[in-house]
Amino acid sequence: MRTSRWRVVVYTLVLLTGFLTALPNLFTPAQLANWPAFLPTRQVALGLDLKGGSHLVLEIDTAAMIAERLEIARDDVTTALRKAHIVTDNIQISKDQVIVTLPDAKDHDAALDALKDLTNAQVDTPRHGSTAEFVITTPHDNSIHIALSEQGIRNRVDASAQQSLEIIRSRIDQIGVSEPTIQRIGSDRVLVQLPGIKDPSQIRKLLGSTAKLGFYMLADRNGTDRRDSSILTVKDKDDQSYHLHRTPALSGDHLTDAHAGFDPQSHQPVVNFRFDTAGAAKFADITRANVGKPFAIVLDNEVLSAPVIREVITGGSGQISGSFTVGETTTLSALLRAGSLPAPMTVIEERTVGPDLGADAIEMGLYTGLIGLALVTGLMFFLYGRWGLIANLALGLNVMLTFGALGLMGATLTLPGIAGIVLGIGLAVDANVLINERIREETKRGLSAFMALDSGFKRAYATIVDSNITTLIATALLFEFGSGPVRGFAITMGLGILISMFTAVAVVRVIMTEIVWRTRMKKLVIEPLWRFMPEKTSISFMRARFLGIGMSLLLSAISIGLFFKPGLDYGVDFKGGIQIEVAGGNLDDGSTLDLGTLRQGLSTLGLGDVSLQDIGKDGHILIRVERRPGGEQAQTAAVETVKKAVQSVDPAADFERTEVVGPKVSGELAQSGVSAVIFASLAMLGYIWWRFEWPFAVGAIVTLVLDVTKTIGFFAIMGLDFNLTAIAALLTLIGYSVNDKVVVYDRMRENLRLYRKMPMREIIDMSINQSLARCLFTSLTTLFAMVPMAIWGGSAVESFAVPMVFGVVIATTSSIYIAAPILLFLDTWRQKQRQKHVGLASATDDKPLIEASN
Repeated sequence: MRTSRWRVVVYTLVLLTGFLTALPNLFTPAQLANWPAFLPTRQVALGLDLKGGSHLVLEIDTAAMIAERLEIARDDVTTALRKAHIVTDNIQISKDQVIVTLPDAKDHDAALDALKDLTNAQVDTPRHGSTAEFVITTPHDNSIHIALSEQGIRNRVDASAQQSLEIIRSRIDQIGVSEPTIQRIGSDRVLVQLPGIKDPSQIRKLLGSTAKLGFYMLADRNGTDRRDSSILTVKDKDDQSYHLHRTPALSGDHLTDAHAGFDPQSHQPVVNFRFDTAGAAKFADITRANVGKPFAIVLDNEVLSAPVIREVITGGSGQISGSFTVGETTTLSALLRAGSLPAPMTVIEERTVGPDLGADAIEMGLYTGLIGLALVTGLMFFLYGRWGLIANLALGLNVMLTFGALGLMGATLTLPGIAGIVLGIGLAVDANVLINERIREETKRGLSAFMALDSGFKRAYATIVDSNITTLIATALLFEFGSGPVRGFAITMGLGILISMFTAVAVVRVIMTEIVWRTRMKKLVIEPLWRFMPEKTSISFMRARFLGIGMSLLLSAISIGLFFKPGLDYGVDFKGGIQIEVAGGNLDDGSTLDLGTLRQGLSTLGLGDVSLQDIGKDGHILIRVERRPGGEQAQTAAVETVKKAVQSVDPAADFERTEVVGPKVSGELAQSGVSAVIFASLAMLGYIWWRFEWPFAVGAIVTLVLDVTKTIGFFAIMGLDFNLTAIAALLTLIGYSVNDKVVVYDRMRENLRLYRKMPMREIIDMSINQSLARCLFTSLTTLFAMVPMAIWGGSAVESFAVPMVFGVVIATTSSIYIAAPILLFLDTWRQKQRQKHVGLASATDDKPLIEASN
């Protein structure tokens, strides 16, 4: 029977929508500007690894924020107690709380009463409404302890993050970066992506600086002021110390403008600023009362300059001078115009890709993708003739709809995202292979064309759903625990799998049904152009079960040994530190930068373990610097040292890629990666247990463990980077491996229902032989999609494509020689247990009743 007209209309509308949303990606922005208004014009945004730029993640320094708030609270406590004429022994900050020590216990209640305004201070929280900002405790001694409440801290972090987001956006706008991405991630972090920014050193200073400006009067250095808690000691960049009154005479909040300029007399770069009306009046009062005295201009606890007030300044404007460069005055003026951050922020992750490397990545992704697509479509045509052309049409529609969906979602396409699309092409073919093989079997049973078509799609559908769900489980967890480009990979592969359910099943069925109906076909024959496999195989796979399991256990044991020694080559994602890809220029003698010359130049930097690696391109060297002591700031500070050392060796060197990952981020990435692998395995175990029986689930998971350990051993012996991309490869391999086993299991389950009295060993051999063509063909298509990327993909996807090629081979062989024998062993054990229980039950029935009652 023909497909209903309404279904054809709906499918056509879906495909037309996908075509229109994907079409803008083929045109330039200038061409799209002339499109009719009713047509979509949104293009898929390219990630920084494809177009070049900088990616930074900043985190609020919660400890510094708490310390600053407690400083303010201490001043408030001091003022309140002085107004109440309450004498104190000491008011100090210790262990994140303000501690007030009273000389006499009789003043305790009066002190609490004086501090009631502070103790009753409320903050608004999204979930709990108003709550106290401070928690006050009164130990048995003569002291009062004042600490920020947990909700108070959360509220302040949330407010600081939101305010910081806006200030950072304002700072970026001040320097004119086009199309920046600035968004909040988590509760205390801000992500900044800046296309086209090749060297983020000035950007890092711009974003990481709190920019708290203050004008302070200097205290008496010769008296006792320096020992007073109200005196603040601050240094300038030349390490000269200044003793200042802790409270600023005037804060930078009153600034209305700041811009870079030059001093008319010295011609040195300066920053000119102007106050608002209130600030101008206050500044005039300060200068009037302190003529002849020095005052300090302080930015983020560093003295910029300390001039002497020569005369009263009434115009509301001034000048900040110092040993500034032009770039520094530009950055400083941008900071002052945008305002100060409410709390210090630290750059905890930085990744930079040069525009040349991004262009190379686009070209590489395009070429490897087209080569992979050509190989897959050629194989499908070779295997299924004209019916393979329908499958190839479905592949083209899959890619088109994937790009259309990415455009509608506003998603960003990254290099791992391209890898996800390419791998999705290989996996999408699996559905067409299953369908064609099933139809071929139904035709051999003597069914008519329509009956074979209908039965083939119905029988293949359950297997397709089960196999795709297992892969989607891995993809979903990859998205949940991954970050940045890895999430991009998960999105594109997940979309490809979901869309293949529509293109490879629904659309292909409509097309094949129409062909069969219009040609009045009596018999649906699907034959290859040239048969390289026998029509029917009867290989006794279970004869080699002990050899297969023994070899697998041996290889896994060796892999576990390789994991400990020499161990994995952990990338910067997991151990933190610095990773820089350098493209050497031509030296004076015409040669390019070599490892020996660069190693000699970097050996005297005192940066600990610095490793260099030639990454295969002419003159391209990968520099790795171990995690530096001193927290996140120490990681970013070492970048400039490395770059200066490289440029001293090769002034023409270009920094293609820079990654700086602090210890906190690396620890989180390692934890999330391990969690993703564990949860993916458990989720698949639960799904297979639910869809099949427990022996199937146990067999799949045991085989999965063996597959993963071999892949980890492959990483170790090949010396590949074990980074976030490697975790993506492991999770994808888990999904693919279980996908392959589900197809074999599904055929076993079907045969168990058909041949209830057949021995389990014969059913397993028969099921593997029946699904052998599908396993081999799907593995070939996946390999054809991945091999071009493994060969020409470059270092950016090497940690994904190369182990995936290895993993596909391992997963295919383990489905036959590992998972199936384990299932046979478990079934044999279960049958023996049943016989044992039946024997015990029979023996009990033969005993006297009195013994049974006892």
